[in-house]
Amino acid sequence: RFPTVGGVPGAPIDRVKAQGIIDRVIACGVNYFDTAYFYHNSESEPFLGEALAGYPRDSYYLADKYSLPANPDYQAVFEEQLKRLQTDRIDFYLLHGIMDHIADEYLTNGCVEYLMGEKRMGRIRYLGFSFHGSPEILERVVNHHPWDFAQIQLNYYDWVYSTAKRQYEILTERGIPIMVMEPVHGGQLASLTPEGNALLEEALPGRSIASWAMRWLMRLPNVSVVLSGMSDVNQVEDNVRTFSEYAPLSDAESDLLMRACTLYRSSVAVPCTSCRYCVNDCPAGLDIPRLLSVYNETKFDGAWRTATLRDLPEDKQPAACIRCGACTGHCPQGFDIPNLLRGL
Repeated sequence: RFPTVGGVPGAPIDRVKAQGIIDRVIACGVNYFDTAYFYHNSESEPFLGEALAGYPRDSYYLADKYSLPANPDYQAVFEEQLKRLQTDRIDFYLLHGIMDHIADEYLTNGCVEYLMGEKRMGRIRYLGFSFHGSPEILERVVNHHPWDFAQIQLNYYDWVYSTAKRQYEILTERGIPIMVMEPVHGGQLASLTPEGNALLEEALPGRSIASWAMRWLMRLPNVSVVLSGMSDVNQVEDNVRTFSEYAPLSDAESDLLMRACTLYRSSVAVPCTSCRYCVNDCPAGLDIPRLLSVYNETKFDGAWRTATLRDLPEDKQPAACIRCGACTGHCPQGFDIPNLLRGL
């Protein structure tokens, strides 16, 4: 989630600001960079290759992914990614975004065998997968192959209200190290309800609400890497401050965080992370994450919040949804998006 030109979602990467973020995090000790074939409209990989070109290759780790829906030709994708990233190897390579309906195709289309061959040749160092499905399908995936690592959506909200706890347990039982995505749930856990925020701010004045989510993850021994999509320097500095010391939440702090989480849960309608996987195949071209944010605002503050929809052209408003369901098939959270939009 690099900064974009004008701060507009879907706009080109603001290369000056993004380079500044890369340089700053490297100076602070960050050495793991996660990208994917279609991030930032396929601009992420080429930009990252250019941004890291001035640094010794052994000073950082690259993580990249094969997305079957984006392009099923795994051989062509891998070769293209090496060129885009200006490298001869990818340190951590993942099957991207395995969900229940597509898991079997990932496991049987030959990509695992091909990528294992690339690992033997040294062009991949560690082979894993990222996962957005059910614990039952996760069991099937982990039993298929001796994976080096796995990446799951893990945060205190999903631990309590989704299946993150069980997924963590499955991977830990198998001895598979975990890379965490969505530690702040797409930014949603950077600010809770006013009451919840007040509880945390009173306990630790001067510390961000997001830092509580990061320090909660420090309590989990099988977490190896925490990925945070930092889009500006303030987020960088906050995360650097948080991770500059190993300070997991105490039991009392964790209990307090869960109180704040309960307050937050009661106010959240749709915990969308704005991953934007639903957007590209929408035949109406709707900005679905923005529309869902209005849905949430309506639940927070009342129906008057829908007035913001008037800023959108008529053909980009919720009523333009044709209820085809293409978005639902791409949603890692499994939201019934057409029905949600109907409520706006």
